[in-house]
Amino acid sequence: MTASVDLWTASLCKPDPGYGGWAHVRRNADGTLAGAAGGERRVSGARMVLTGVIEALTALADLPVDTAVTLHFADPALAAELVASDGAYATTEPEAWAAARQLLAARPVLTLSPLADMTPATGFLKAWADFGLDTAKTRGTFKAAIPRPNLLKFPG
Repeated sequence: MTASVDLWTASLCKPDPGYGGWAHVRRNADGTLAGAAGGERRVSGARMVLTGVIEALTALADLPVDTAVTLHFADPALAAELVASDGAYATTEPEAWAAARQLLAARPVLTLSPLADMTPATGFLKAWADFGLDTAKTRGTFKAAIPRPNLLKFPG
């Protein structure tokens, strides 16, 4: 097994359905950070949660599949949804659900770790998800890397 990686993800949707945003940050074993944020119009909250997970796990494509990954997530329902065979997310967003489950299955060493709503990491991610949401309002579907100077402020 290779070194471990931590992923943090958060999303929001206002109203639900409505405008949505997501963000993720990756910390490698050597401490380097990378992250992205994005947003969409006319989307459900479940879609944004799953998009955040999909984008975060897709960002691991450069790592061996046996890399130990800890996924820290802000949505309290996510862990229960990911282990259910056909939870509410699967019914609401079947394509995103299938993509997220496939990416999770491809990572045999994965730990799910819920984030408390009041942690600094959650605040950082939600601020970037809100940025994605606001940008989607004016530009449509949006995805961009979180700039390095901002990532250096990540409290995780």
